[in-house]
Amino acid sequence: MDLNQDNFDATVLQAGKPVLVDFWAPWCGPCKVMSPVVEELAGEMEGVTIAKVNVDDNPALAQQFNVLSIPTFLVFKGGQVVEQFNGSMSKEALKEKLEKHV
Repeated sequence: MDLNQDNFDATVLQAGKPVLVDFWAPWCGPCKVMSPVVEELAGEMEGVTIAKVNVDDNPALAQQFNVLSIPTFLVFKGGQVVEQFNGSMSKEALKEKLEKHV
């Protein structure tokens, strides 16, 4: 799911379950590496909503959450950021980080 300024609050901050938000850009090499990993997890994990923010198209959202490098992953729960991590990692490592919040 692609997020923007218009749907971010309803999709992420008001969600009834944890949300992983992937802040990325099309020109970012590590983002391209992580994209299929994120897509696979979105299809496998039912207890988590997984969404993406293109920082080029939505700079205000990146600034609001102090995203200084990409890819940056924020885990939201109850409308609050409960974990933040960045860079590329294995699918298993990302899944393990998410499972702590489900």
